[in-house]
Amino acid sequence: MVSVNKIDVKDTYALRLEVLRKNIDLPYEFDGDLDNETFHVGVIENGNIVCIGTFMKNSLNELNGIQYQLRGMASSSEARGKGYGKLLLKFATNELLKLKVKFLWCNAREVAVKFYEKNQFEIIGDRFENKAGPHYKMFKTIKYE
Repeated sequence: MVSVNKIDVKDTYALRLEVLRKNIDLPYEFDGDLDNETFHVGVIENGNIVCIGTFMKNSLNELNGIQYQLRGMASSSEARGKGYGKLLLKFATNELLKLKVKFLWCNAREVAVKFYEKNQFEIIGDRFENKAGPHYKMFKTIKYE
């Protein structure tokens, strides 16, 4: 059984450490994690959180309008390729619609660019490097129907 729900920030830490911070000297807790406007989403499979994402109100200079940033998106190795990332983004997009958000953006690892492109994100700007490797800024317009 698979479900997608809002989760507590503490429930994101294990996957953040396992997937995003393994052998990288960066904190697994993010500035803004506890802000009132921040929310965390998890895909739960058989009682285990297997995919996570954090959504926080944060603006990118290149975009205008209400924006949220996706941070810390990660899937366990067993969950990859099952469509859980897409499910998580769909759930979060519905939440962002309620908040009248115009854009969702992220700093996407180069290895994840194709995933984000399949989910209607576009690259904005040039490739850049940080401690976690090569990245691109990407954004998605939230569509109101």
